[in-house]
Amino acid sequence: MNQYTRKFFSKTILTVSVMSFVLFGAYESQAAKQDGKKKFTDPYIGQMQERTASYQDTLVHIGREYGVGFVEMRAANPSLDPWIPGSGARIVIPTMNILPDAPHQGIVINLAEMRLYYYKSAYEPPKTFPIGIGRDGLRTPMGTTSIVRKMDGPTWRPTPRMRSEDPTLPVSVPPGPENPMGTHALYLGFPTIAIHGTNKPYGIGRRVSSGCIRMFPEDITQMFSMAPVGTKVTVVDQPIKAAWIEDGLYLEVHPTQEQATLMEREGAIPDYQLSEKDLGYIMRVAGPAVKTLDWPKIRKVVKERKGYPIRIATKAENNV
Repeated sequence: MNQYTRKFFSKTILTVSVMSFVLFGAYESQAAKQDGKKKFTDPYIGQMQERTASYQDTLVHIGREYGVGFVEMRAANPSLDPWIPGSGARIVIPTMNILPDAPHQGIVINLAEMRLYYYKSAYEPPKTFPIGIGRDGLRTPMGTTSIVRKMDGPTWRPTPRMRSEDPTLPVSVPPGPENPMGTHALYLGFPTIAIHGTNKPYGIGRRVSSGCIRMFPEDITQMFSMAPVGTKVTVVDQPIKAAWIEDGLYLEVHPTQEQATLMEREGAIPDYQLSEKDLGYIMRVAGPAVKTLDWPKIRKVVKERKGYPIRIATKAENNV
C-alpha cells in the first residue's frame, strides 16, 4: 500500500469515526429525549390542596391522609379547632413545598418544617414525607452524615438518660407493636440517632422524640426500600424559604423549632421581627426585584408563618 493509499484510508477511517461519534451522540440525545431524561430543576414540588371537612374529621387524620404533619396542618389552618374543625369547614392542605437550600442529593431533612426530602434521582422530583423530631433539650443534630446500617425489625434500647428519667423502662424492647421504633430503622452516623417508624403516629409533625427522626409506619417502609446504606443525609434548620416559581416570587415561612409547640397549641405565635439573616436571604433570592418588594406584606407572611408558599412579588410588577 503506497503513501497515497494509506492517506486515503486514514482520511476515510477518520471521517467514518467522526460521523459515527456524531451519529452516536445524536442517537443518545434522541434516546434521552424519548425517555424523558431531563434533570429536575424546579425549586418546588407539589400543589396546594383544599378539602371540605366532614363531622368526624380532625386535622391529624386529614394530615396523615395527605402526608402532612400536625404542626403543618395547624399552621395552615390557624382559626380551626384541630380536633373538631366542624362539618363544612374549609381545610387548607399545605402540599406545596419550596425545596430547602441544601444539596439535592440523598436525604435532606429540614427541622423547621419537620419534613424529609429524598432525592432518589436527578431526573425526578424528590419524595417528601412529614417527620417527628427532637424536643427541647434533645434536639435532632444538624450537619451532614449518612445511613450506616439498616434494620428490618429493630430492637429499641433506651439510653441511660432515658432509664434514669424513667426507671420503669425495660433494658430493651424486641420487634413488635410495643416497639417505639416501629417496624424499620435507618441508623445514621450521628451517635444514637436513626430515622425510624413509630407506634405513636400522632407524634409525626411534632417535636416529641429524643432526637431521632420519626416517620409514619407507611412512610418508613418506603424509605427503607428506597435508601441504601451509604446514602448521604443532610440536616438543616430553615424556617424561611423563598424561590422564583415561573413569574412569581414565593415566600414559605414555618414556625421555628422554639415556636412549634406554641403553634401546635395556639395556632399562632407572638409578633416576630425579621432578622438580618432573614432579610439578607429574601433580598438575595429576590435579586433585581428587591427594590420594589412589598415589605409590609412580607412581614405579614413572616408573622403568620402558615407554612406554605405565598406569592410576594411578580416579575411583571417589578420589571424583572
